Amino acid sequence: MAREMKDSGVAWIGEIPAEWGMGKIGFFADFYNGDRTSRYPQPSEFVDSGVPFINSTNINGDYLDTTDCKYITHEKYNSLSGAKLKTGDIVFCLRGSVGKCALNRHLTEGTVASSLATIRPTGIDEKYLLYCLLSDIADKQTDLSMNGTCAANLSAENVSKYVLPVPSRIEQHRIADFLDAECARIDAVIEKTRASIEEYKKLKQSVITEAVTKGVRPGRKMKSSGIEWVPQLPENWQTMPSKYLFRNSDERKRDDDVMLTASQKYGIISQQDYMELEGAKVVLANKGLEDWKHVEPFDFVISLRSFQGGLEMSETVGCITWHYIVLKPCRAVFSRYYKWLFKSEPYIRALQRTCSFIRDGQDIRYSNFVQVSLFEPPIDEQREIAEYLDEKTASIEKIIAKKENFVEEIMSYKKSLIFEYVTGKKEVNE
Repeated sequence: MAREMKDSGVAWIGEIPAEWGMGKIGFFADFYNGDRTSRYPQPSEFVDSGVPFINSTNINGDYLDTTDCKYITHEKYNSLSGAKLKTGDIVFCLRGSVGKCALNRHLTEGTVASSLATIRPTGIDEKYLLYCLLSDIADKQTDLSMNGTCAANLSAENVSKYVLPVPSRIEQHRIADFLDAECARIDAVIEKTRASIEEYKKLKQSVITEAVTKGVRPGRKMKSSGIEWVPQLPENWQTMPSKYLFRNSDERKRDDDVMLTASQKYGIISQQDYMELEGAKVVLANKGLEDWKHVEPFDFVISLRSFQGGLEMSETVGCITWHYIVLKPCRAVFSRYYKWLFKSEPYIRALQRTCSFIRDGQDIRYSNFVQVSLFEPPIDEQREIAEYLDEKTASIEKIIAKKENFVEEIMSYKKSLIFEYVTGKKEVNE
């Protein structure tokens, strides 16, 4: 027999069981806005062991992951005026990854960054509340509270006013236990798929490295390269200082240049295209443009983050901020070969070794680039390798994209499943 339903009075929640109520989270939980000290803990206050210091990076799915957690001294912990994190508390991101949340299932003590709210359930099952916060019930109210403005406008007070369905405590327990089991099965599938994605990414990187350092012709005779980051090379490839292959270009922007942005995800593209692809707004510069640098197709751009993911090749004409270094070939090269070379792990690691100061916020300069020696296959072989990698990596990326879409679909299914049960539209059998 179908249970009797009623209108919840909230459009995005819809109908709930007739015997359920509605209430604000603040009626059923205490709120603490993270670390209320006047300053964020400094690096010198972190220790190898002590009390866990939680921020948004420690939220993995719906649980706290302290694998890479920072720790503060017990003296620092005892001096904090904010709430101490206890087992059964929920942490909720107010800034950055807004809405990301997790239940503290295991930590007996800890503290959290000021960007997180600590929610301590007092009159509601903590796991049921967590599932409400993981559902569209909370997402919709987060969107309304932020009202299209920046994430810093979300406060613990905002979250305490979120409304949610409230069944009996017995049914809260039953729903939470059911969702624990169902979500565990779903999470196992997600974890297995993500592991597979990482394996394909490793395969892609292996294919790139093998091709750019050994070529794609079988039975090659190899020679000692004299280059630390790639000890062996085909015997007919030439090694040389990188400054003989690419020069630093300071050509200033031209009148008709469009503004470009450097992205590891998309390469060098126009800022307009970047905004459309990401669905995000970028504040366009209107001053100091005379110092921006002109970029041509097949130029390379060094940015601050080049030490993480290699240099980016441009496929368009435009200009880029003067903070970046523009490299132009000074010999006849097939730039798409070097696009792949600069994305290979051995090259990236070699570039990283020139950047011991990167944590100080300094830019990578041309002087870093020239510290890493390069090599030059015959130009017909450069083309051959680039075309091989264009095709081979495209097939791997297609598999990765398919698996990533599957992860998105199953995560959407998980969120929908949670919503159906925490609103009573689906009932857990006793």
